[in-house]
Amino acid sequence: MSEILIQAEKLVAGWQQPATAPLDLCLAAGQIIGLTGPNGVGKTTLLSALAGRAKCFSGHLQRRPALRIALQNQELPPVDGLPLSGRELLALTAASSSGLPAWLHHHLDQRLDRLSGGQRHYLSLWAILQSPADMVLLDEPTNNLDAPGIAHLVIALRQRAAGGAGIILVSHDASFVSDACDTVQRLRGIDDVE
Repeated sequence: MSEILIQAEKLVAGWQQPATAPLDLCLAAGQIIGLTGPNGVGKTTLLSALAGRAKCFSGHLQRRPALRIALQNQELPPVDGLPLSGRELLALTAASSSGLPAWLHHHLDQRLDRLSGGQRHYLSLWAILQSPADMVLLDEPTNNLDAPGIAHLVIALRQRAAGGAGIILVSHDASFVSDACDTVQRLRGIDDVE
C-alpha cells in the first residue's frame, strides 16, 4: 500500500468564512486525483487549504510530517520587464529541463516576457511539476494550453506520479481529467449539501 500524503475528513475551508461543502479526500503517493464541479463550489479554496494557505473551519486535515508541497495557481506571475529566462525559472524550483517538449525546450534561454502565454504557462507548470515536492497541487493547469501541450501534460503527470508524487488537480476540462486522473471527485456547493 502506498504512503498516505494527505487526508481530509469533512473538511470545510474558506477565507473569512466557510466557502466549501465538507470534503473527504485521501491522497496516496503515486496517485492523481481530479476535483471537478461548477464555478463557485470552492475548488481553488480547497487547494489553498490543502497547501496550508486557506483556513480550515471544521473537519480534520492531516498531512504526512515534512510533506513538501508545490502549488500552481491559475494566474501566471507578472514577468514584464523581468530579465528571467526559462532556464533560470526552472533553477529556482530545482526542476530539470529533461523531458520538456521540443517546442519549448529550445526557448529555455529566452526571457519569460518574450514567450507566448501558452509557452510561459507550460514552463511555469513544468517548474512546479518537476520540483522536488511530494505533493503537487494544480489549479486549472490546461488554461492557455493547446492540444499538444495538454497531451504532453498528461504524460508528464503520469510520469511524476509513477515517480512517487501525489497530485491533486482542479479542472473544468472533462477529457483532460479523464485522461490524467486515477479518481475524480465532483464537488458540490454549500447550498447543495443535505
